[in-house]
Amino acid sequence: MATSSSVPAASHALAILRYLAAQAGPVPAAAIARDLGLPRSSVYHLLAVLEQDGFAVHLPEERRYGLGVSAFELGSAYSRQAPLARLARPVLARLVDTVHESAHLAVLHGREVLYVVEERARGRPPLVSDVGVRLPAQLTASGRAILADLPRAQVRALFPNADAFVDRHGAGPTTPSALRSLLVDVRRTGYATEHGEVTPGFASVAVAVSDHTGHPVAGLAITFPTDDDMPDGAAWAAYAAAAGRAAATLRERIGGRTPEAGVRSGSSRS
Repeated sequence: MATSSSVPAASHALAILRYLAAQAGPVPAAAIARDLGLPRSSVYHLLAVLEQDGFAVHLPEERRYGLGVSAFELGSAYSRQAPLARLARPVLARLVDTVHESAHLAVLHGREVLYVVEERARGRPPLVSDVGVRLPAQLTASGRAILADLPRAQVRALFPNADAFVDRHGAGPTTPSALRSLLVDVRRTGYATEHGEVTPGFASVAVAVSDHTGHPVAGLAITFPTDDDMPDGAAWAAYAAAAGRAAATLRERIGGRTPEAGVRSGSSRS
């Protein structure tokens, strides 16, 4: 059973790990103590424990501390266990049962999205967005939903010029300015769409899922056939509302929060 003294120590140790993970490189113990508001003696003691267990490493020549190999192993274990996909799968299954259309979850991987979960509706044809498939982020609804919630500088770094854009079916943004305009619309409506830009005859609606910092970690989308006819506004809104409810459920399951309203307005976003 945890004692009253061990719980604060554990909390402080976790705070030090989070601090080290947020730095660009190793830092002095004095900086850790100052920035976290902890006694310097306590910081040295906790760093010694973390170093002993491999979660921190001491660089004596630089008099600095950084993350150790055990921290890397934890991150690798997180990826192996795929908790985001596991938490999303039942949410998507309920969504498919509700809308009777296929749904999927994708994460950003460079300028592409990587599909990590797909729930196919009964009787619906297979989609290109199968698990493990990568597609250009700027063409997919899930990618656009994620990009709309990223900092402006990050979007600009991903898509600095026209050479960064991939043409799939002759549709979608092909320049940074066109992408910026599209993302403004995504933030205004609260959801992203695409029609025939991934697969002709299909459309998608997506909403971003954010983590505990408000950072978009995934895009949750519904894909449905359109027979090449543009869906009317009511159809977009209905699917967007369903995707939004599912995204909110998943956000709660991963301990996430909604991005700040001021940030979403575009004052610091692209």
